[in-house]
Amino acid sequence: MTISISRVVQSLEPSATLAMSAKAKELKAQGKTVYDLSVGEPDFVTPQHICDAGTAAMKSGYTKYTLASGIPELKKAIVEKYQTDYKLEYAPTQVVVSNGAKHSLHNIFFTTLNPGDEVIIPAPYWVSYAELVKLSGAVPVIIPTEEPQNFKMTATQLEQTITPQTKMLLLCNPSNPTGSVYNKDELTAIAEIVLEKNLFVLADEIYDKLVYGNQPFISFPTLFSGLPERTVVVNGVSKTYAMTGWRVGWTLSPEKLAKKMGELQSQETSNPCSISQYAALAALTGSQDCVVRMRTAFAERRDYVAKRIAGITGLSCPEMSGAFYVFFNIKHYLGQKLGGVPINNSEQFCLELLTQKQVATVMGSAFGCEGYVRASFAAGLDILEAAFDRITEFVNCRT
Repeated sequence: MTISISRVVQSLEPSATLAMSAKAKELKAQGKTVYDLSVGEPDFVTPQHICDAGTAAMKSGYTKYTLASGIPELKKAIVEKYQTDYKLEYAPTQVVVSNGAKHSLHNIFFTTLNPGDEVIIPAPYWVSYAELVKLSGAVPVIIPTEEPQNFKMTATQLEQTITPQTKMLLLCNPSNPTGSVYNKDELTAIAEIVLEKNLFVLADEIYDKLVYGNQPFISFPTLFSGLPERTVVVNGVSKTYAMTGWRVGWTLSPEKLAKKMGELQSQETSNPCSISQYAALAALTGSQDCVVRMRTAFAERRDYVAKRIAGITGLSCPEMSGAFYVFFNIKHYLGQKLGGVPINNSEQFCLELLTQKQVATVMGSAFGCEGYVRASFAAGLDILEAAFDRITEFVNCRT
């Protein structure tokens, strides 16, 4: 009997960010210098005190199974972080620590959604959102947003999209891929609709510490009483502490939901890595000077990238108030030949940019928004300078 692949897995779209990164690695293996702006990963090494905590955990014998939902010390630190930072009161029993924020998303969808339920997702959206929703049997409902509104969904758009099947709103703030940050008035208007229509909210706040300028970050459940009971917050250590490979994320949710997510996780993966959990504990409870240093560097790079985009004819981007991405408009060049090759969509633009100029980016179509390209500025200024020099050369090679 020939092994067959399930219909649900056959319908999955591969991760475009990882696909572009794999193509970049292939070119590097051929001896070519590649300027990789494709993956959302800080270029910094995990701070030393965090690494030391991981080493100490191994030496202390913390290499066994833990509670499926995470060690008590880390849960307590997460609760204290949200009380200190956002005046949100949670109990450790409301925390589930998982193998990264993506795993947390999986837990939420598979614990709360049934086939046919609708999940509203503003576009552009992170590439895995819609695919994870579909895996659960639910239906992603996409709300397109526009560059002039900084790619932010309005309360009116949300209200007009709600149907009797709507179960959840997924809100990523700050946004991957656009770097947009919702202000208090915008979030308040959305929250009023959430309460009026009795929606459940998944608030992906993984970039909460990477906000620039005078734009404050506002955690969604802080807006009104009643929101914490209908919101699950997703966060983790990957972006803030340059710990992508450690794989630690978490959720804060109503206790009943947290209990069920913990039970699901116990059947699927057991606990997150014990060593990584102790490293994450050190990240949250130790000095935050490393966060300030990295955020300062990202802000400098953001300013540099904004200046370079503004200096390239035909390109534009929204204000990047958070995260570490630029989502730039390439519509001016669609339908033209660049380097002798016809460019009709963002995928062709990115593939040719990589092939001809060895700069790796990600096509906007992967984020539900054709005509745009995402580039990460989580790279050194020298790499960004070389990459944008090559982007400039690429768009000027019109024939």
